[in-house]
Amino acid sequence: MPPTATLTDPARPLLSPVPRLLAAIAPVAAVAVVGSLATTPNIPTWYAGLAKPGFTPPNWLFPVAWTILYTLIAFAGWRVLGTAPATGGLRRTRTLALWAFFVQLALNGAWTPVFFARHDLGGGLVVVVALLIMILWTIRLFASLDRIAALVLVPYAAWVAYATALNAAIWWMN
Repeated sequence: MPPTATLTDPARPLLSPVPRLLAAIAPVAAVAVVGSLATTPNIPTWYAGLAKPGFTPPNWLFPVAWTILYTLIAFAGWRVLGTAPATGGLRRTRTLALWAFFVQLALNGAWTPVFFARHDLGGGLVVVVALLIMILWTIRLFASLDRIAALVLVPYAAWVAYATALNAAIWWMN
């Protein structure tokens, strides 16, 4: 009979299935709500009046893209929360990867209020550059734990790279 994992087993996942699902979804949903609350009232007023580059997407695309991306972000977090690395090095990597994941999520949550609510284009650019760096680092760390979790974050990194260029162009033009 194979041995079973105990509560102190280092190869055991951090959380059981339901708490793991909540730990993955709740912070992502909170960031989405903060983003929506900061963005929605400013789109038809302040944002509409800004000079924007020709590569600016239509406004309807943003909520569609972010709904897909937030789903992928939560899925990636859920997968890594479910990893059970058996070695000390991988356990440390998991801890660091989850720290990076939640830092990038906090930066994601910070960008929208800085850019849209405070109307701080330069501050938004600083935040989005830091966000992109943290996403790329999170992908690198996730790759050593769960390749799928890392891969599903690639579209997020690509979108944030695009958003960084857009933020920089809007800052430059205004």
